[in-house]
Amino acid sequence: MQYSIVIPIYNEEKNLPELYRRISAVMDRIDGNVELILINDGSRDRSVHILREFHQQDSRICYLSLARNFGHQIAVTAGLNFARGNVIVVLDGDLQDPPELIPDLIEKWRQGYQVVYAQRTKRHQESWLKRSFAFVYYRILRHLADVDIPIDTGDFCLMDRCVVDVLNKMPETNRYIRGLRAWVGFRQTAIKFERKARFAGEIKYTFGQSLALAINGLVSFSKVPLRLSTYVGLFAACVALLMACLVLYWRIFYPDSPLTGLATIMMVIFFLGAVQLVSIGILGEYIGRIYEEIKGRPLYTLSEVRGFGDRN
Repeated sequence: MQYSIVIPIYNEEKNLPELYRRISAVMDRIDGNVELILINDGSRDRSVHILREFHQQDSRICYLSLARNFGHQIAVTAGLNFARGNVIVVLDGDLQDPPELIPDLIEKWRQGYQVVYAQRTKRHQESWLKRSFAFVYYRILRHLADVDIPIDTGDFCLMDRCVVDVLNKMPETNRYIRGLRAWVGFRQTAIKFERKARFAGEIKYTFGQSLALAINGLVSFSKVPLRLSTYVGLFAACVALLMACLVLYWRIFYPDSPLTGLATIMMVIFFLGAVQLVSIGILGEYIGRIYEEIKGRPLYTLSEVRGFGDRN
């Protein structure tokens, strides 16, 4: 198998026919054997039935059905685990990532790059709040992360077999594919594109889910938040010491000043309490990830596998 195209699917029954039409046209143009791996991530609509129909009419189509919804990053991981190609392309199933860009990714691979990621120059349909959040987040992440994670990139990319083999050996539970992709190294380059609006259906990744993914990426690839809580704690200690000196000064030289009353004390208490809670919250994020990792559970469970020969 030369090429594998991995697409996670979650409640995309309205998009699947158009997705198959456009992907098929691209696969017909590619010079080499191609398999299309569709991962049903616990969809509650007719997505899995449509995947069965696609598999029956096209031998190039394989599909996995996860036993429940494990999330986008785990669905992509499952597809990478089963991909058999020397070149693996990952994209979303809502057609915001244009399949027509795949030949351009392959061309870059032929030039010697092991990772070719699609970099967004413009986002259609998304609200100004989400666009602003993404703009700020990617730049903060790049500045704070231990590795150089390219800005304005998602999971739409091409990876060589050697890269996917390394990713498949990583046992971590809280996965951030675009960060792991940067961490492994190898020769990497970008192809710029405009991210279109969804072809049909509702947006599956809400702002809250995007925020959770952003926190996961930041915690997974940076220790700065832990250090930041230490620095804030030291700053709070200095402020508290300064306030103690000021209160003592006011008490001695200005005993009737309202600044020495209960209000000042309460402000200091609330400030120190807020610092402590934020620090505990940051520490809890890291401890929570340690807890998830040491349990050693499998990343996902499968209820149905078709198109992979003896692995069915």
